[in-house]
Amino acid sequence: MRTIYFLLFALLTGNIALPNTKQGTINGVVLDEQSKPIDYVTIGLFKTSDSSLVKTALTTADGKFEFANINTGSYFVKANMMGYGIYKGKTFQLTDANLVLSLEEIRLKTNSKTLNTVSITVIKPLIERKTDKLVMNVENSSIAIGSSALEVLQKAPGVTVDQNDNISMQGKQGVLILLDGKQTYMSSADVANLLRNMQSSELETIELITNPSSKYDASGNSGIINIKTKKNKNGGTNGSVNATAGYGKNFRGNAGINLNNRTNHVNIFGNYNYGLNGRDNFISIDRISNGSPDTYFMQDGNSFRKRYNNNFKAGIDYFIDKKNTIGLLVNGYLNNGTETNNSNTLIGPSFQQRDSSLVSDNIIRNKYNNLAYNLNYKSILDTAGQEISADLDYSRYNGNDNATYNNSFFYANGTPIRPTNYIRNATPTKIDIKAFKIDYTVALSKSIKLEAGVKSSWVKTDNDLRAEEYKNNVWQNDVRRSNQFVYDENVNAAYTNFNKQFKNTSVQLGLRVEQTNSTGNLITNNTVVKRSYWDFFPTAFIQQTLSKNNQIGFSYSRRIDRPSYDALNPFVYYLDQYTYSKGNPFLNPQYTHNFEVSYTFMQKYLLSINYSRVNDVITEVILPDPAQKALYQTNANIAKNISYGFNLNIPVKIAKWWETNNNLNVFNLSFEAPNLAGKVLKTGKTSFQFKTQHTFIIVSGLTGELSGNYESPLDYGTLSIQSRYFVDMGLSKSLFNKKASLKLALSDVFNTMDTELTSAYPGLKYDLYQKNESQIGRISFTYRFGKNEIKPARRRSTGTEDEQGRMKN
Repeated sequence: MRTIYFLLFALLTGNIALPNTKQGTINGVVLDEQSKPIDYVTIGLFKTSDSSLVKTALTTADGKFEFANINTGSYFVKANMMGYGIYKGKTFQLTDANLVLSLEEIRLKTNSKTLNTVSITVIKPLIERKTDKLVMNVENSSIAIGSSALEVLQKAPGVTVDQNDNISMQGKQGVLILLDGKQTYMSSADVANLLRNMQSSELETIELITNPSSKYDASGNSGIINIKTKKNKNGGTNGSVNATAGYGKNFRGNAGINLNNRTNHVNIFGNYNYGLNGRDNFISIDRISNGSPDTYFMQDGNSFRKRYNNNFKAGIDYFIDKKNTIGLLVNGYLNNGTETNNSNTLIGPSFQQRDSSLVSDNIIRNKYNNLAYNLNYKSILDTAGQEISADLDYSRYNGNDNATYNNSFFYANGTPIRPTNYIRNATPTKIDIKAFKIDYTVALSKSIKLEAGVKSSWVKTDNDLRAEEYKNNVWQNDVRRSNQFVYDENVNAAYTNFNKQFKNTSVQLGLRVEQTNSTGNLITNNTVVKRSYWDFFPTAFIQQTLSKNNQIGFSYSRRIDRPSYDALNPFVYYLDQYTYSKGNPFLNPQYTHNFEVSYTFMQKYLLSINYSRVNDVITEVILPDPAQKALYQTNANIAKNISYGFNLNIPVKIAKWWETNNNLNVFNLSFEAPNLAGKVLKTGKTSFQFKTQHTFIIVSGLTGELSGNYESPLDYGTLSIQSRYFVDMGLSKSLFNKKASLKLALSDVFNTMDTELTSAYPGLKYDLYQKNESQIGRISFTYRFGKNEIKPARRRSTGTEDEQGRMKN
């Protein structure tokens, strides 16, 4: 491996003789029909001889683009931008006598032509394949309207969300979720809560990055999902308002406003969204507790959750000059809700007989709030691409769950066995996050670019479980369960990426170094777990253009996943006497080696083959508690997880009015543990997921969407999951000269989305069925107002993205 790295480094540093060809620069500008510059236009430079693509560029805020380090020869350019017609320029020559060539102005025309009273308009596809990622365009999708971000994420190719809201990509958990490029620093459960509270109206795109570079945090063994929220692309004073109403078994709705004001030196922006979400859930568990004799449990439970969400964001960018910008961003949420759970557990010597029962009535009230502040600075140091940016972050989170549990025991004839047991928990949580990061980019030569950066973060979580039991007509502290857990973590990181561009080949090598210090303190029991360790995370990427329509690529990365804060928290949470969950303060981080080979045909058909090995894999397990004849859920380190498979993405244009995107993900997952709670675990199964999305242009301004999803049976750790499938549909109509849109959607058209589980753990027998409220009809209206000339607020990546992804909301 060292030899391979040495050879690749030799390539990067230019130790290979190349032809002595002179190189020059080609530049130009793109304008609209009103002679105004257009930003973010894709410009392609092509050879005249074989029409092969040489290089691409995006226009800047003033509509300008540039191709540097171009060999002399004959070329032409193409310009492409959603909403405009495709531009193809005339052939031109880059010669030794003229190595700096300025092209004539490129003028794009709005792409809406009337042919025999039928309007033909270019629509951005729902799924787009880009060089290093797959992009799902949420903004214009009618299927996504009125949905939460978590529900939209389920529709993304290769992404699944299980019954416990664990997010997987290509069959693997451990996904790092970014919001606008920022790490969230929350646990997986808390990220799911955050996404459940975000509305689809806030989203622009979802980016799926299966093998990230060293620039990203090393966490996330199955890759990164970057959820980009809408940034107003217009200027002056402008914005939009939206409202959605939905109904399944319960009403749900949301409304929001987005505002932006931009002048030549200042951009002020902000948004606010309110959501009300009610959801039913049914769960049934039939299980056998081994003993002499065996005991049979038949549990049915219903829950209803109602949440009120308030999400907001406000920021300002000050443009000091053309090269320097400073900005301040504040965002957060204020959420609260209630959840009621009612369950009935029949107990007996068989599933047909019962001798007793347990009836549980529980109510949980929760409040979560978070405020995050980001101060950022960016400077463009020269025209060759030298840039530096810095971010300073602080985030404060407060959460509180108050739960009351009433457990009543009865004989088969309904006579009480003993008085009702009343217990309650209060679990206040505080999380403080501080971070800073600096990123630097410089061109070392015409074909070599260097990226480098440093980052440090400090996180402190304080979880206080106050458990009480009602005895002798008074609430008394339950010393068996009351506890306080404080966790401190400091991660220091540095990275570098070297990029070398050849004629038809690009090579990138990177290395990220992270040093971690953590202390977990179970205060009541005086149990302290300290860790301090260094890690090295190399990455390698090679892209080869074989011809105009054929490209191949290879990538490798080593990654880490640290345990989430709630997984480390050792508190025990009871659903009832026979069902509970608990944390594990002794969890170790897991390490992953990811390999991927990709092939792209005609710049739109993609085949990728992947392999990964995870050591000390952290996974959710369901295990037996023989002493209490109970079933409990926790997280554990399993020795290893091996995954391999392929992903095939095929867009098809069936007719001018009908386009589809089809994604097939086939993978084999295997888990091995020599000693998991006294048993040997060895599971493995080949599974597949298929998603198809169809877009129809019905008439001018009216589009329809239809999507289907199928997931075959899957073994994951100690869980054996049965197949799942569902269909969604929607309609979208533009109104008022495209300033407004009306959308209708129906999710889970046939009400088939449910979850069935059995145990893959040796000797443990249970069947679990869970059905969430999923068949929901929605109607949404959006209106956009204001001027259209000023550029969007810039995106920035803060330093607290990873840490916020590990907490609750």
